[in-house]
Amino acid sequence: MVDVTASQLRTASASDYLALLKPRVMSLVVFTGLVGYVAAPGPGDWVLGFAAVFAIAVAAGASGALNMWYDSDIDLVMTRTRSRPIPSGRVDREDALMLGLTLSALSVVTMYLAAGVLAAGLLAFTIFFYAVVYTMWLKRATPQNIVIGGLAGALPPAIAWAAKTGSLTLDPILLVAIIFFWTPPHFWALSLLQKNDYAAAKVPMLPVTHGAKATRLQIFLYSLLLAPLAVTPVLTGLGGPIYLAVSALGGLAFVALAYRVLRSNAGEGVPAEDKRARDLFGFSILYLFTLFAIVFIERGFA
Repeated sequence: MVDVTASQLRTASASDYLALLKPRVMSLVVFTGLVGYVAAPGPGDWVLGFAAVFAIAVAAGASGALNMWYDSDIDLVMTRTRSRPIPSGRVDREDALMLGLTLSALSVVTMYLAAGVLAAGLLAFTIFFYAVVYTMWLKRATPQNIVIGGLAGALPPAIAWAAKTGSLTLDPILLVAIIFFWTPPHFWALSLLQKNDYAAAKVPMLPVTHGAKATRLQIFLYSLLLAPLAVTPVLTGLGGPIYLAVSALGGLAFVALAYRVLRSNAGEGVPAEDKRARDLFGFSILYLFTLFAIVFIERGFA
């Protein structure tokens, strides 16, 4: 773990503690949770709905803080993460741990009071899965870390759905599945660009353990699974005609960009080739956001 002496530490600011919560990651988690709540049947109670989405946001921040607490040794090695609050000496590790544990408890209690046992149980499971199963075990143990660990980031729509209805159906499971199968090609596109960092930190990401070529193939194969899966909400009525058009065209574009990555030498130190992985990474964020935004519009204003 990171050895930061007291003399290296300065008084942490509010922005330092906010950075521990991984606000950029939190924003996507909160958005998919909000969509899950809006898409769930019934009018819902918007006061309790706000409390439920707030609990998801707090849980996401708690998971980020616990992740940074445990991974501070890795973060110190990697160029992309060494400026984070703990490795840079702006926040003490124990403070990050206490923040993560406190926010975890706050989020689960809030969800229980607002939405009951099922939603609170799913939220507690999500925090545990990300902080313990993924961060403490999978990330350092297997190149399938992001595949299995991606379940934690995929669950917010189901948690919000359960918060509104008290149950789960096929529709929230489809939303979870879309995020779950989106995560590997999204994250592996980035890991191709960060391969040397992961190798230096001894994190067994797929490009490190199996090489860039195998990673490019896996990105393409997952894109072939994701594209048709993303259309399936139309079959259950969760997605309407706009969603059908956007998911179909977006899926084709995703596959096309993944194929460009497959045919490239991305991840092998050639900047022009790496751009193809960077393009896919950027598009993947827009793709997922757009899919969920269309569900929000079609279900929220129906």
